[in-house]
Amino acid sequence: MSETLINRVAESGLITIDLEAYYPDQEEMAVFDLKDYLFMGLVLKEKAFREQLRQVDWTVYRDKYVAVTCSADAIIPLWAYMLVTAYLQPVARFVLAGDAAQLFRQVFLEKIGRIRPEEYADQRVVVKGCGDKPIDAYAYAEITRLLLPKVRSILYGEPCSTVPVFRRK
Repeated sequence: MSETLINRVAESGLITIDLEAYYPDQEEMAVFDLKDYLFMGLVLKEKAFREQLRQVDWTVYRDKYVAVTCSADAIIPLWAYMLVTAYLQPVARFVLAGDAAQLFRQVFLEKIGRIRPEEYADQRVVVKGCGDKPIDAYAYAEITRLLLPKVRSILYGEPCSTVPVFRRK
């Protein structure tokens, strides 16, 4: 008795999307911390701040996603973020006023946003649920939002063990 093994997963027509493929690389992100430009670690003095910014080698931020933040407990005038952004804009890929976590989220969502939902039109899609990198709920919500209008169904997990999320009627 020779039984032929059938790979039902391969024959199912499921398309898998692995969000890890869109995971931001730490090398492409940087943080510009205003605390390094505070007088006595407390106060931002405009004239000194402007002079210090003129001395910065902005090329280290070339083609990077940059978060402009202040990790010190200080009151930073809003124009300071604007001024740093004005210096970064010509060299950086993207500038955000916020911390590293906010930047990571923004970049991750931007990369997921590059997915072309029309390529998955009328397909059955599995959004991979397990991996080596931590992926937060916002990423899964975003991929669902993007795909929902185009796909026949969305499942979560692995092709051999999925949880149904959406099925067009």
